[in-house]
Amino acid sequence: MAKILYEVKKNQNSHSAAFGKWYAQIKNLETLNTRKLANHISEHGSIYTPDVVYGVLEKFRSCLVEMLLESKKVKIEGLGTFYCTLENQKNGALKKEDFNVNKHLKALHIRFLPEQTTEENISSRQFLKQAEFINIDSLLNKEGETENGGSTTGGDSESGGSNSGSQSNEGGSQSGNGGNTNSGSNTGDNTGGDGTGGDGGRDPDGGTNSDE
Repeated sequence: MAKILYEVKKNQNSHSAAFGKWYAQIKNLETLNTRKLANHISEHGSIYTPDVVYGVLEKFRSCLVEMLLESKKVKIEGLGTFYCTLENQKNGALKKEDFNVNKHLKALHIRFLPEQTTEENISSRQFLKQAEFINIDSLLNKEGETENGGSTTGGDSESGGSNSGSQSNEGGSQSGNGGNTNSGSNTGDNTGGDGTGGDGGRDPDGGTNSDE
């Protein structure tokens, strides 16, 4: 089972109803770029070299953007659907005929909706069931215990003839705190209920094409 690292952090937003409470926040180990992902795919029993896989991924990226800009949604079976939504300025047009793209549109967003079919469901609640969660503090504590494995003292004596001696080894203790803590606001993170979610699993075919 996949392992998801998390850390428990305190809500520091004094304007939040959840201020002072503790919530889990995911701890990402690294960000794979296209080249690293291509190498990873190639090493998983693929008959294609990393360069070939990289070329396919790059073509996928460029074609995905191209299709989205042609008002098309792109569904990758088993993964999900990419699509666009519009974000309007707060003050909309008073009349339909007064609407102006340059004046009233604020942004064009790329959205992603995870696969929700029965066979390949990776929607938020189902994805939760596929992972094993590990508190990063427990790993740091184990690491500290290993490094602080106690001091060892030993004595070796040899006597024979005119040679006699003793040796004593005393090992000091070391303690370490590992890992960098990265904190930031991620759209859609549930940290005390203050995350501003994306589309929250909405059907891209339904609703209105304007962001909250």
